[in-house]
Order: sequence, then structure tokens, then C-alpha cells
Amino acid sequence: MNVKKASPDHISVIADFQQKMAFETEGLKLNNSRLIKGVSQVFSDPAKGFYLIVEEEGEMIASVLLTPEWSDWRNSTFLWIQSLYVLPAFRKQGVFRMIYDFVKSMVATSDDYAGIKLYVDEHNTIAQEAYSKVGMDASHYRLFEWEK
Repeated sequence: MNVKKASPDHISVIADFQQKMAFETEGLKLNNSRLIKGVSQVFSDPAKGFYLIVEEEGEMIASVLLTPEWSDWRNSTFLWIQSLYVLPAFRKQGVFRMIYDFVKSMVATSDDYAGIKLYVDEHNTIAQEAYSKVGMDASHYRLFEWEK
């Protein structure tokens, strides 16, 4: 398995992964046209972030979106882990750890980055366990949002 930066050639598979994740986690069927456009926007505008993929023997088995958040307190950027999806057959095999280690190495070796953040549904104990295993801590902040 190897982790690498995604290219526009991966848009359709990333979108498919996002469809699967939305259905698995929230029972949602996303508008595919909107989803393809949304994934494509990341490749059109690097300020929105970037995708990483994991491949095994040429097959894409996982993807993750990393989005930047500027911190004036730290004069650097946090990378948010978002839209993480691992094919079911490859779960609990260290795929997330590989992704996390890759991102952590990027952050640790660059003056541009302050750290890594992510959010998780409070009921998703499996994901919370995975995040704890790689050394992430629950934040003292609670996430609030408003969505149109």
C-alpha cells in the first residue's frame, strides 16, 4: 500500500467513495452531479485543499480530503482531515494509520503547518478508537455549525 497525492484522474473514484460514505454514515444519497463538481473544484482551486489516495497493487482503496484552516494565533495552517473513506475490505488493516502518518510527517517537516484536526460524529466510536490509536486527542473544543 502507498499513499500519494490524488490527481484529476481520480475524481470519479473519489466521488464514488463519497457516495458510499454518505450512505454508510448518514443514509444519504448525494446528488452525483453536484458531488462530481464539488470534488473537481478541489483540483481546480488548490486553496480549497487536496486529496490523498491510498493504492494497493494499482487499486485505489482509500481517499481523504485535507483542507486548510489559517490560524492567526499560530501564524500557520491546520490541515483538517475530511471525507475519509476506506473500502470495507481494507478496514482495520492500518490504512488510516498510513494516511495519518503521511499527513503528520508533512506537518512535522513544514513550517507552513501547525497541526492536524478532524471532527467525528459523537456516536462513531469505531472511528474515535482509530483516532486515539494513532495518538490524536479529543479536543476541548466542541464543534458547532449552521448549514443552509
